[in-house]
Amino acid sequence: MIEIPDLAAGGLAAGTLSALVLGGGLIRSRRERTRQRQEIAQLRSHLEAARYEVDRAAQAFAAEVAHLADRRMPAEATRAAHPHVQVPGPLQPAVTGSELGKGMDQVLQALLTAMAQERKRVDAAARAGMRGATREIQAGLYRLQDVLRGLQQRYDDPELAQTLFALDHENEQSLRRAQVAAVVCGAWVGLAREESHLVDAVTGGQARLVGYHRVRVHNHLEPGTALVSHAVEPVAIIVAELLDNALRHSAPDTTVAVHLERAHHGVSVTVDDAGVGMASDERDAAQRLVAGSDPILLSDLGDPPRMGLAAIGRLTRQFDLSVDLSTPSPYGGVRAVLLVTNHLLSHIDPALHPPAAGAARSTRQTAEPELAPEQAQPVRRPERAAVPATAAPPPAPPTPTPAHAHSDEPVHAPVPDPAPDGEQLPQRRRRARADPTPAAGPSPAAPARTPEETAAALGALQSATAAARNTAETEGTDPR
Repeated sequence: MIEIPDLAAGGLAAGTLSALVLGGGLIRSRRERTRQRQEIAQLRSHLEAARYEVDRAAQAFAAEVAHLADRRMPAEATRAAHPHVQVPGPLQPAVTGSELGKGMDQVLQALLTAMAQERKRVDAAARAGMRGATREIQAGLYRLQDVLRGLQQRYDDPELAQTLFALDHENEQSLRRAQVAAVVCGAWVGLAREESHLVDAVTGGQARLVGYHRVRVHNHLEPGTALVSHAVEPVAIIVAELLDNALRHSAPDTTVAVHLERAHHGVSVTVDDAGVGMASDERDAAQRLVAGSDPILLSDLGDPPRMGLAAIGRLTRQFDLSVDLSTPSPYGGVRAVLLVTNHLLSHIDPALHPPAAGAARSTRQTAEPELAPEQAQPVRRPERAAVPATAAPPPAPPTPTPAHAHSDEPVHAPVPDPAPDGEQLPQRRRRARADPTPAAGPSPAAPARTPEETAAALGALQSATAAARNTAETEGTDPR
């Protein structure tokens, strides 16, 4: 039998062992809970850091979006019309090249595309409206021009005729402005002309301007050099706009030189002024306009819009012409060279269809055909004044002009000095009639006429013209 002391000792040992086992498990459990608390604390710390990073990234993204909307997009929209404007980049340099930066760049590109499409739509609507308005204005001005020309032929009073000529010139300037606006808006040039001498087209463009008397045309072309019918009016418009630009940007006491020269590929019309000139960037912008290669929007022409160079660009592209502004003028201003290629040139017999009396005479003389002895007779050649050919001659000063008998001596209207403000009308000189009798010798120089004598002579010519018209209407013949 087991004794009680032994049994008690065994139970005590078993209890001690159990206590030790339970104590070890309790210690391990406490250590596990401590480790778990530490891990939870670390997770909470990481979560707070992640939340902070997310909040900071969200704030940075919001700042970039606000910067995109407030600064970058308006600057990009402004640069579409003004290329010199600088567009700011992202606030954070790290955004450049990232997915966020690429997305913002796509937003800017989409904005530019939408703006370009909207500007084209608005510009097309504005052009259509202006085409309709200028068409009505041109029609009214042409009707007024016909009325003025009729009044000029009906009345012979010098003072009234001078007023009518001034109104006709003002009307011609209004026509030019309306025509240029119509051309920029895509309309036709508005006139269809026959083949004409090139020098007539140049002087015709000159006559449409204020300050035309400052233009000096030097014609070095072969007599009879002409333009095909569809190129006459475009060349006249281009020359008028180039001369207008030269006259506006040069001093009123300077002249503008125009040289007509034969070139290998056609004819060149060179316009030189002594004005302020242009800077390199201005010259480049002007050259792009006259080249006509880039699309032209009305909103790009300024306020008020400057349409002269834009009209030149549209005409050069439409009629296969070219204008060069890259070379400065030797006089310190701007040199503009219009090249009319050979396929736009023609030839007119100058004997059968001479150029206008006001056109500059050619410096190249052609050999005249020899006449038979019985046909030879001296002819007094009239002088041609280098003034615009489309304007009418002004009457003499408004002094009393009694009617006199018709005189066989040719009458020349006086050509007064141009007024400093450039408002005086172009002058024409009347052609002298051929003298059928051979000259016995050199005739002495005619004495200078006083204004009164000139007025009386012009009055006699006007009275004789009116009498011839009345006779023609009575007899049913044409006095011309």
